[in-house]
Amino acid sequence: MSPIGIFDSGYGGLTILQQLRHHLPQYDYLYLGDNARAPYGSRSFDVVYQFTREAVLKLFDLGCQLVILGCNTASAKALRTIQQYDLPQYDPSRRVLGVIRPTVERIGNITESRHVGYVATEGTVMSNSYELEIAKFFPDIKVTGQACPLWAAIVEAGEADTDGADYFVKKRISQLFDRDPLIDTLILGCTHYPMLMKSIERAVPAGTKIIPQGNLVVESLEKYFECHPDMDARCSKNGTTRFMTTENPERFKQCAQLFLHTDVDVERIDLTL
Repeated sequence: MSPIGIFDSGYGGLTILQQLRHHLPQYDYLYLGDNARAPYGSRSFDVVYQFTREAVLKLFDLGCQLVILGCNTASAKALRTIQQYDLPQYDPSRRVLGVIRPTVERIGNITESRHVGYVATEGTVMSNSYELEIAKFFPDIKVTGQACPLWAAIVEAGEADTDGADYFVKKRISQLFDRDPLIDTLILGCTHYPMLMKSIERAVPAGTKIIPQGNLVVESLEKYFECHPDMDARCSKNGTTRFMTTENPERFKQCAQLFLHTDVDVERIDLTL
């Protein structure tokens, strides 16, 4: 078995996994959530890198040839170092991909005003990853980020469809659009945030394009496999999914049901061993 590894600090990566399983059901997947040490959003670059590296190496040890960081914070703070430093030492033939680049590559074809906003964790916003990556591809686009520190917690508490969620979503969206009223495209820069889509749609100005990442990651992976058939051949295809967590499996099952709308079997794993 050589499943595609999906890593997230918590549960948000399940929105990426859901899209992958829907569009590419033939592959095997192994989801690993570092729920015991979540959230990553406010942690330092060094800590996020350390935790993400441990998870990636564990997924490699479990047979994954390809790992997707289904977490914007990990993609922003750890991906580049892992790609440039750890992979050459561990196994240059393995690959680790993130969720920021697939989003960025498409954004220039979506915005008309050339003003793009994104909502994300504090860590992702402070990293300036979206600003830097978009500037590489589309230097004419103005990018404005807004940290939304409570949004992921609201989702994981099962409160996504409440008046409280509406309040906190509207508050942050208003702050973002007050800073740049010309924004016509909003990137959901955290994989939890599609769960808040109804509140976000109510809060943004009419006509704003809202961009979740799941479908873009799927499209990017399909293109990656087309360009790298050797990696595609190394990923096993039995249509299975395996779930692992560093926290209480029962807690994971409850939260996973919010994202996947189905029961899952979960194994507990320790990344520090």
